[in-house]
Amino acid sequence: AAVSISSNIAEGCGRGSYRDQLRFFYMARGSLCELETQLRIACMLGYTKEVFAEKITIIMKLLNGLIRSTKLRAKAAIS
Repeated sequence: AAVSISSNIAEGCGRGSYRDQLRFFYMARGSLCELETQLRIACMLGYTKEVFAEKITIIMKLLNGLIRSTKLRAKAAIS
């Protein structure tokens, strides 16, 4: 899931249309949620400490900002 996040962002940036970009950015967001779940389970099992939550929140905000700005650019391109 961790590698999938950056891979989907990179693939989205390489796409020619805003619609394709958004599709991959949404997949990256899904992978981030998957990673968060995996890290929470690892924490509950005692494999890691819960220091990841703040970083996940920051990354989610950045990714949501990327999605928002891409939507705005797509809307402006249509107008």
